[in-house]
Amino acid sequence: MIISTPLALLVFFIAAGVVALAGTRLTTEADRLADRTGLGEAIFGGILLGAATSLSGIVTSVTAASDGFASLAVSNAVGGITAQTAFLVVADMIYRRVNLEHAAADANNMLMAALLMLLVSLPLAAAFAPPVTVYGVHPISLLLVAAYLFGTRAAVALRDKPMWRPSSTPETRADTPDEGEANKQPLPVMIAVFAGLSVVLALCGFAIARAGAVLSQELGISGTVVGALMTAVATSLPELVTTLAAVRRGALQLAVGGIIGGNTFDVLFLSLSDAAYREGSIYHAMTEADDLMLVGAIMITAILLMGLIMRERRGIGFEGLAILAAYVGLAGIQVAIG
Repeated sequence: MIISTPLALLVFFIAAGVVALAGTRLTTEADRLADRTGLGEAIFGGILLGAATSLSGIVTSVTAASDGFASLAVSNAVGGITAQTAFLVVADMIYRRVNLEHAAADANNMLMAALLMLLVSLPLAAAFAPPVTVYGVHPISLLLVAAYLFGTRAAVALRDKPMWRPSSTPETRADTPDEGEANKQPLPVMIAVFAGLSVVLALCGFAIARAGAVLSQELGISGTVVGALMTAVATSLPELVTTLAAVRRGALQLAVGGIIGGNTFDVLFLSLSDAAYREGSIYHAMTEADDLMLVGAIMITAILLMGLIMRERRGIGFEGLAILAAYVGLAGIQVAIG
């Protein structure tokens, strides 16, 4: 179905708005479920909330890949990682008491950040490897899924039997369950609401992908620029909304874990996109601009991990300023070459 540019813009902004509204409610349910299930904010945010808020992005990338828009699929996934990490800096500005990475100290968040760097490096390596596919899927796509499953299992094990803990300070915010909030509704109802909101995000992702493809073609903008700066930001709105809402609720581990976990899950977009892309390996259809996005995602995540380890107390810290500078610089280069 061919739609006009004005209609594509209308669909794009309506879908983005729905994503933002659904994401707000999703945070409340995630915080309650984290307490009710006993998983804790870092684990629930890093795995389940991260996956739920990523559904719109998954559908966007897979839809773009199946339509043959490889750069749009890749840049949407990787652009989401860089945008969402920049959102964490925005949340840091709102939480004025102390540096957010200091207050939300948690070993699981550091483990997931290290896992994210590993996962993002694999597609970059695949671009330089032989274009071998098995039933149209590159072996790296399978390795991505295996590494993700190993990492999430390790995160759960780390929570159950931690080998070390971050030093507690007066500014550290502990993950203390709120029994009153957690028991407001029956568990099946809470799960159903969480799942329903996740489906809404997925449907919006489909609309955003189709609108983004139209805008890329009609406006003559490269798929990388549209993916990295338009669809990625639009489908990342759940992460922005859930992060800000979590900070306001005092669920700091949920806020940080949701961003890092969502970013980690976003890398799996590439595995699914590779399966949906029928013209060979999607990693060998990537452009140099897409490769740059992957490098940028690794760099920004490394800065965040340094901030989580060093735990500065004041303001947004060196990592916040460095992440913002890296994101703006990366976006500027993409526009210049796109």
